[in-house]
Amino acid sequence: MVRNPLTPQEHARGERLGRLLRDARGSRSMADVAACAGLSPETLRKIETGRAPTPAFFTVAALAEALGLSMDDLVRRCALLPA
Repeated sequence: MVRNPLTPQEHARGERLGRLLRDARGSRSMADVAACAGLSPETLRKIETGRAPTPAFFTVAALAEALGLSMDDLVRRCALLPA
């Protein structure tokens, strides 16, 4: 299956998600949050830096739970902005 390239708006959404997760993590270590979410620290690093701008739903849900974030708030804050 060939995946369509991401739009600039989709890349920007991934960067917003990464910033939001980084801010929510605060002083907690990347390894601690990743372990709580059942992810590798490298996966979390890629999401936080925007190198993985479209993580799977269950990955985002696990991170939201580990960080005490609302999925509704994540959707609202990371939604695609009009072009």
